[in-house]
Amino acid sequence: MKLKSGIILGLLAIGGMAIAQGLVSVKIKGSDTVLPLAQKVSENYMKAHPGSKITVIGGGSGVGIAALMDGTTDVAMSSRKIKMSEKMKLQEAGKNTKEVIIANDALAVVVNTGNKVSRLTREQLEGIYTGKIKNWNEVGGDDAKIIVYSRESSSGTYDFFKEHVMSNKNYASSVLNMPATGAIIQSVSQTKGALAYVGLAYIEKDVKALSVSYDKGKTYTMPSVANAQNKTYPIVRPLYYYYTSTVEKNIKPYIDYILSAEGQKTVLAVGYVPLTK
Repeated sequence: MKLKSGIILGLLAIGGMAIAQGLVSVKIKGSDTVLPLAQKVSENYMKAHPGSKITVIGGGSGVGIAALMDGTTDVAMSSRKIKMSEKMKLQEAGKNTKEVIIANDALAVVVNTGNKVSRLTREQLEGIYTGKIKNWNEVGGDDAKIIVYSRESSSGTYDFFKEHVMSNKNYASSVLNMPATGAIIQSVSQTKGALAYVGLAYIEKDVKALSVSYDKGKTYTMPSVANAQNKTYPIVRPLYYYYTSTVEKNIKPYIDYILSAEGQKTVLAVGYVPLTK
């Protein structure tokens, strides 16, 4: 019995030393928006703490939170706040959930580089996504059908756009739902009449970001880190990590790293909006 107790105490001591040295073993799953940031931060953390093992998988915010519910991930990354129904299910399963905002993100509206439209109002975006506006000539563009892309319903970005841009109105049945942001970028870059929304970090030269107005066309603002920080760009959202209190102690060094000045430098370098300037 003494021997068994000694082994347990020894293992606990080793575990405590590992945590003190910053060594962690973490599974992270969820939001495609958060994915590039989580991958880079985790890569940097493992370089600084050899022996740590961090795996990061996308799939959507809803997928990550579902994995947290069934115990197949330690951390769910999400581009939306956890829903009350999800929180209740976790509580019913005896899981106390912790929430950490790790960065902010500006949600950009993008079109094909050949599109002459350079700006849209919130009302026009709502009209396009609800199916009331179907042709680019209705918003100052060429006479061409608008090919509308969206993330699928398990995506936190899908929910955020519906709530904050579409005033909670339903997406039109003609909207093409895509499983990942990378697929949206590819589709927009190859389709002249396409329009979509993506996280700021995903903007590249193959697509064109639009200026957006939230005051019925009086002022238009481009999506950028600076405009998100000075609050002139209107479509900005927090990005979350969710985890249960049972793993909190083990992953604390990693969470502390993301929130540190060094971690927030990585946030900026990858194309997201740091929590502080």
